[in-house]
Amino acid sequence: MRRSLRFLGRGLLVIVLVLGAIALVKHQEITRLLAVNALFSEERIVTNFSHMDRLFLFRVLDRGTGPVSMLPAGRPEPLAPEVEDWIAARDVTALVMLRDGALVHESYYRGTGPEDLRISWSMAKSVLSALFGTLHDDGTIPDLDRQVTEFVPSLRGSAYDGATIRDVLTMSSGVAFNEDYMDFSSDINRMGRVLALGGSMDGFAASLKTRASAPGTHMHYVSIDTHVLGMVIAGATGRDPVDLMVERIIQPMGFEAAPEMLLDGEGTGFVLGGLNMRTRDYARIGQMMLQHGFWNGRQIVPEDWVTASTAHQAADGAGYGFQWWVPKDSAAFGHDFMAQGIYGQFIYVNPAAQVVIAVNAADRGFDAEGVTDQNLALFRRMAQAEP
Repeated sequence: MRRSLRFLGRGLLVIVLVLGAIALVKHQEITRLLAVNALFSEERIVTNFSHMDRLFLFRVLDRGTGPVSMLPAGRPEPLAPEVEDWIAARDVTALVMLRDGALVHESYYRGTGPEDLRISWSMAKSVLSALFGTLHDDGTIPDLDRQVTEFVPSLRGSAYDGATIRDVLTMSSGVAFNEDYMDFSSDINRMGRVLALGGSMDGFAASLKTRASAPGTHMHYVSIDTHVLGMVIAGATGRDPVDLMVERIIQPMGFEAAPEMLLDGEGTGFVLGGLNMRTRDYARIGQMMLQHGFWNGRQIVPEDWVTASTAHQAADGAGYGFQWWVPKDSAAFGHDFMAQGIYGQFIYVNPAAQVVIAVNAADRGFDAEGVTDQNLALFRRMAQAEP
């Protein structure tokens, strides 16, 4: 009888422990889901954008042991009144400007500071493109016209079946995808809930079955396209794309602080928008691209890839390269280009003026009509202003 009671007691203990573990996991999932629902709220957005590691699964990326790459001080450039007005109107939290490779302006707002690790959102897409360029150059993925399913068999039968790497690089996959952040039921928000609940981004990509157009015929911004590029990298190399990003981009850059990458429930990096870095380090990325991929004493990204990825590549003449935004009138304004993320994240590069502008913001009105054009026009005026 005593033995039976002992066995019963042990069994009950195991059940209690299992239920406790389940409750903990569910609590974490619910906490992350609530965090997503309040991520962009007026009261929390600024704090959230500098502390994403409090809200999502993440990993710290090894910056390496090398010294911090220098940003020499240049002659300070005061902000024009229109820039100060823009900072207030667009809820800018950080502004860093380089001219001729020197730091000429740096300012922080809304209670944030220079050491904050700020969410990139879709600026991460442009960093992944830089990594892709190294793999294209070394022959790992030499042919951009190969189909993505050759590298990712799990996408056979999905909307990506028939799309080439080039199609995905130029946001021309043809996959039907609703990118409306204000629509709770949109594809982009469904994807966000997959991330928050610890689901599989790979599985989400494979679940997309509907096409809006034939691959390669129309540029339609689809964030999950960039995740598919990560899947192609993993299939071609047998390695984690984030590990490769650390080795080939992050460590050679000489960043000030170790970045962080958000993860899904399988430990896969949220490469389409999950980088968190200091604003000065975003500026370093821009300066590296301005210098044709050369930075910190070495060629980090192949020059040919920088040229190709920051030129018009989308099939129907849209202002897009290989995961970099390239304004349609770029040639008239110094062949400028930029990385861009929702809620006002920018790395603007103007090679002719030798200017890089890195911006982080918590702009809840980022998608209002005309705002994107106004931002670009302001960056151009800042670049062309007399120093």
